[in-house]
Amino acid sequence: MDYDEMLDRGLEETPDIVGDSARFEVPDADVRQEGHVTVFENFQAVRRKFNRDEDHVMKFLQDELGTSGHIDESGRARLTGSFDSGRVDDVVEAYTEEFVLCSECGLPDTRLTREQGALILKCDACGARSATRG
Repeated sequence: MDYDEMLDRGLEETPDIVGDSARFEVPDADVRQEGHVTVFENFQAVRRKFNRDEDHVMKFLQDELGTSGHIDESGRARLTGSFDSGRVDDVVEAYTEEFVLCSECGLPDTRLTREQGALILKCDACGARSATRG
């Protein structure tokens, strides 16, 4: 097989990248205060939009906010302390940058996999792979 045939074959097997990252909007956090606890009301909707495990997203929230918390029976994230929606939005944006959007093409068509103990962000759109913390 010569170079041109291999190139044609590679292009045929590469998935088409439809659209751009503008089709993906990071959801705004819907938070409210309940005593000394911040309740992240739309936590499940946000993590479903990211297509990520709730425990992974929750751990990131806790680490970035420097607090403890849990997911209640209704699926809301309950974070110890008082955090306004802007602060939670910043953390959600940081999660998106690190664990959702591809660093090469910027698309959200990614998934997290574990390979040899390392957490890898694999892009289904362009095929890029990058190590992440975790």
